[in-house]
Amino acid sequence: MSDWLNRMAERRMLKARAEGTLDHLAGEGRPLPERPGDAFVDTGTALGFRIMAEAGALPEEVILKQELSAARAGYAEATTEDERHMAMKRIATLELKIAVAEEARKKFMRD
Repeated sequence: MSDWLNRMAERRMLKARAEGTLDHLAGEGRPLPERPGDAFVDTGTALGFRIMAEAGALPEEVILKQELSAARAGYAEATTEDERHMAMKRIATLELKIAVAEEARKKFMRD
């Protein structure tokens, strides 16, 4: 970011703090939540997902990614070859569903 933009942003933050508009915000005094998945989507999409999640309406992609995480944990806990095979099948199915959902969202955003 350019130096003048940094200075302007800093001035606006100081002004907002002096006016008290930054007081009593949700999460004040706590660290920002970890959102590693947001690094792989554009800012607008990440923001939209976050707003939907806070409203209790998770997008299909997010639900599928949660299921994928659970399926991977199931694979790690599998003890027999059959359990590993079934877990791998579930992981592959979920990865395909996620790819389809992401492509549908991207197509929707382009049109």
